[in-house]
Amino acid sequence: MRSTRFWFSGDIFLQPFLWTLALLDYVLAPLQKLIGYKRMAYFFVLPNLLIFGIFILIPMLLNFYYGFTGGDSILLENRAVVGTANFEKIFACQDFTRPNTCSEDLFWRGAWNTTGFVVFQVGFMILFSLLTALALNREIHGRGFFRAMFFYPVLLSPVVVALIWKWILQFQNGVLNAFLVSLGLTKVPWLLDARWAQFWVIAISIWAQMGFFTLILLAGLQSIPKEMYEAASMDGANKWRTFWNVTMPLLMPTMTVVLVLALIRAVQVFDQVFVLTHGGPGTATMYIVQYIYRTAFEFRNYGMAAAASLVLAIVLLLLTIGQLLMQRRQEAV
Repeated sequence: MRSTRFWFSGDIFLQPFLWTLALLDYVLAPLQKLIGYKRMAYFFVLPNLLIFGIFILIPMLLNFYYGFTGGDSILLENRAVVGTANFEKIFACQDFTRPNTCSEDLFWRGAWNTTGFVVFQVGFMILFSLLTALALNREIHGRGFFRAMFFYPVLLSPVVVALIWKWILQFQNGVLNAFLVSLGLTKVPWLLDARWAQFWVIAISIWAQMGFFTLILLAGLQSIPKEMYEAASMDGANKWRTFWNVTMPLLMPTMTVVLVLALIRAVQVFDQVFVLTHGGPGTATMYIVQYIYRTAFEFRNYGMAAAASLVLAIVLLLLTIGQLLMQRRQEAV
């Protein structure tokens, strides 16, 4: 009985906590008197601002400088200012739809590959996420289990996802080809054929990210008042008309957020594809971020890589502005 009172009394377990509070009060009390109560918020935000400045803001400014310089040296003093030469080389093209006619053909191959990836990956992922959210929003048995199952791939690292699927899709010892051989079929070079590699890159990306967008759409569906469905049922609307006239209009703000987030993620695709195919076969799955990586760290052309990243940043900025305009238009309606 004595040991129980001793446990709850906190004589030992609360002592470090109390000492820490006393130490903080001893240090921060004079500081608060010096700068004032309201300015203390800036003191607590200062560590995050320093981290943001050192690892994000300063690299952004350096990248902007690199975009207007040339040379293979990473040191600023050894780089010559070339003005807009890097950007002029990127956009020096006879026909932008034919990368072979461009001075920087790898950039435009990556750009067109990224465009195709964005169209198919975002389109099918939003479709599958919406269908999954609609299914998980219904009263079904094991709904919590299925919600967790669809969200689980989101918790995995993209590198881990790529390694797992690379093991499954290997030509010689892959699980999928072993299954085909057991059925009497021939092996398929899943990652060695350009079209199959493009298909699997998109399919794996959808599988890995769909749970995140499903969760957002599910939250949007659950925020729709049930009275709206009851009113539609009283008006004699069937399920299809209820979906188009009630669910979709009320879900559009959430759909806009999902669309823009999916677009930004798709444009920035890199790590998963880099581990899975390394951009191959050839340049079939080389996207714009991988072009930037190869140009900087394999070809040591830091100026061109920085210029390409600035072009990509402008594209992402336009997507963000588009999201804001769409949200304002929806709010006005």
